[in-house]
Amino acid sequence: MLDQLFVSLKHTLLDLAARVLPASLIPWLSILVSIGAIAAVAPAIMMYLTWLERKIIARMQNRLGPNRVGFYGLAQPLSDGLKMLIKEDIVPVGADKLLHLLAPMLAVIPAILVFAVLPFGRNMIAVDLNVGLLFFLAVSSIGSYAIFMGGWASRSKFSLLGAMRAVAQIISYEVPSVLSVVVVIMVTGTLSMTGIVEAQERLWFVFTPWGFVGALIFFMSGIAEVNRTPFDMPEAESEIVAGFHTEYSGMKFALWYMAEFLEAFAICALTVTLFLGGWQGPPVSAAWLFLPLALLLGSAETVARPLRVVFVVALVGAALKFANEPIPSWVWFLTKTYALVFVLVWLRGTFPRLRADQLMGFAWKGLLPMTLINILAAGIWVAVPGALGIAISAALLAASYGALVWLNAPATLTPRTFTFAE
Repeated sequence: MLDQLFVSLKHTLLDLAARVLPASLIPWLSILVSIGAIAAVAPAIMMYLTWLERKIIARMQNRLGPNRVGFYGLAQPLSDGLKMLIKEDIVPVGADKLLHLLAPMLAVIPAILVFAVLPFGRNMIAVDLNVGLLFFLAVSSIGSYAIFMGGWASRSKFSLLGAMRAVAQIISYEVPSVLSVVVVIMVTGTLSMTGIVEAQERLWFVFTPWGFVGALIFFMSGIAEVNRTPFDMPEAESEIVAGFHTEYSGMKFALWYMAEFLEAFAICALTVTLFLGGWQGPPVSAAWLFLPLALLLGSAETVARPLRVVFVVALVGAALKFANEPIPSWVWFLTKTYALVFVLVWLRGTFPRLRADQLMGFAWKGLLPMTLINILAAGIWVAVPGALGIAISAALLAASYGALVWLNAPATLTPRTFTFAE
């Protein structure tokens, strides 16, 4: 079955290994296979997220984006990675060399570790912890230590200012981020990622009043935690050069870059898991997955005609073979995740950067009280079943949003008179 393709491949590999290895080593081999898959997939995701972002923003700005290195520019991330690998590593005079080296490593390790508890599909989770959500939140919070370590170790006022901004921002937005997932724990009664996805089999939480508000708060808080536009104050190029990683070059800078993109992908994936049904999707035939791809490749004029014919025949054959199977769960998960990634890129190409006071005020005076009210709304939704509970919780959230907008409205600008001394 397509749905269990990768699970079956792993089991086949373990069965072959069991013929030549002692039974006591098979569990360790299973762990190594899972670690190897994450270690291979994570850098690939990071590299092609950069390509995707550059392509999308280029289209928004009426440009082509990367198109010279490789087919459709697909080899551009490999070229960039090679360039970073061979660039000189410059460490400022007076910097703490040990901490300067360890900081980007400390940033990228948690970004990869969180992939271990993300359910990419049915039975496709490396470690199904019963506290998987708690593990994700705990490990992802380590990034603030790495950022401040890198800024402090660089011995640069620009790096230190960027690090202090980043830590203040991350800590501020972690509060509403964590509180926004409390509603999911209240309703499902579990911290297991798999259990949360299975609880959404009949109704995705985003289609409830508290789930919709919780998804928005969590997603916006996540964008701020990974320093993405419009919350990219720690890396404000026009103000503090490049923020906390100003004094980094070569592969060290690439590690900072990798950590940011992996964390952005992980935030999108966790939003899908908590609120958008995870791997759940309607039972649509897998033929509808292959036929649009056949149409897309068949009309690609830049692809050689013989190659197009081969692709189209192969995809049509796959559509006929798997017509009776539904679209795989991992396809639904990745489709939803990359839809949110597109929103991330869309925001970067659309919104300007917030001021520092706007950024912090939005967290403490907007998102935080809204999360507390959302917890109350979720409690009402659980305690009062049916349409009445939905109506009460929706009315409470709508009224609270209106009140917060009114309370946080900026003061009316009035002309001022300046009196000068004689």
